[in-house]
Formats: sequence, C-alpha cells, structure tokens
Amino acid sequence: MSAIDTNRVHAGTRSFGFGSKLLAAFAAWNDARVTRNELSRLTDRELDDIGLTRGEIERVARGL
Repeated sequence: MSAIDTNRVHAGTRSFGFGSKLLAAFAAWNDARVTRNELSRLTDRELDDIGLTRGEIERVARGL
C-alpha cells in the first residue's frame, strides 16, 4: 500500500487576492479528487479495516 503526502502550505493567501483564492480552491478540489480516487480503489475489506464504507468516501474526500 502506498502513502500520499497532501500537506500544502497556504501562507500569504490573503495578500494576493482573487488569484490565490482561485488557486486554493483548485488545490482543494484536486486534493478531494485524489482522495476520492484512492479510496475508491480500495476493496470493501480494506475500507472496513480503516473504518469506512463506500458511502462515506465522498464525505471523507470533502473533509466533512
């Protein structure tokens, strides 16, 4: 099994206005997409091992 490092530093996003907000929104969307894809590749058994079900993948991907 592989691990994905999704740490991002968003320092200074207030300084650059709309462009950095757009970039941050795109980064959040992409992080959710990657998480959703990785979790979807797991078997039901593997999801159960980490305490998730298929129905919870979207919620986890969005960070809710």
